Amino acid sequence: MVNDRGDIKWTSLMLPEHVQMIKDMWAEDEKKEMPILDEQQIEENMMKLQLAIHNNLSLEIKYFKDHDFHTVKGKLKSIVAGDCIIFTDGVKVNLNDVIEVFID
Repeated sequence: MVNDRGDIKWTSLMLPEHVQMIKDMWAEDEKKEMPILDEQQIEENMMKLQLAIHNNLSLEIKYFKDHDFHTVKGKLKSIVAGDCIIFTDGVKVNLNDVIEVFID
């Protein structure tokens, strides 16, 4: 069996700038893209948001921000002019970033 140390043996030969470039390259490779939603999914999300705000229901929203997927749970405080969603704990989510809405 070969006693190979993998990347460890090569890092001593690399400049710090090269190491940083490789780390940046791997980070860029891990970035995710925003999925494209069809009109039916957007309408369904809006109906669930309206239902939650009118009946004071708690919900979970899956949204896309900074090249990653995030989720937030809570009750809605308001929907501002069809632009963003504000939760009771102060979290703001842009409506264009919403992927899925789940009512608890």
